[in-house]
Amino acid sequence: MLFSYGTLQQPDVQKATFGRLLSGRPDSLPAYQLAMLAIDDPAVVETSGKTHHPIVSHTGSPADTVAGSVLAITAEELRNSDRYEVAAYRRQRVVLASGTLAWAYVDARDAPTSTTQ
Repeated sequence: MLFSYGTLQQPDVQKATFGRLLSGRPDSLPAYQLAMLAIDDPAVVETSGKTHHPIVSHTGSPADTVAGSVLAITAEELRNSDRYEVAAYRRQRVVLASGTLAWAYVDARDAPTSTTQ
């Protein structure tokens, strides 16, 4: 499972990154906050159509939450998403509000939390 709060929810990005549209459902990521990140990788900007992408960082505060979608993906598709994300993101295991364990791309400057695997 992959939690997306940004461009990986876009149908055009899914087609370019995974070769198909993904099935997913709404969920949220507690104890994180959302910011925007300038993207300087031309291939990523071309794929997403955006020069700024959302990025999340851990706050630890239960009052903070980030809405998004939890997407069902294969191991190969997870590797494809790793190639799509720029170095400012780090893949982290997170527990969503629903209790679902998923991967999410978080601010690489954040220290890993105890759910990292």
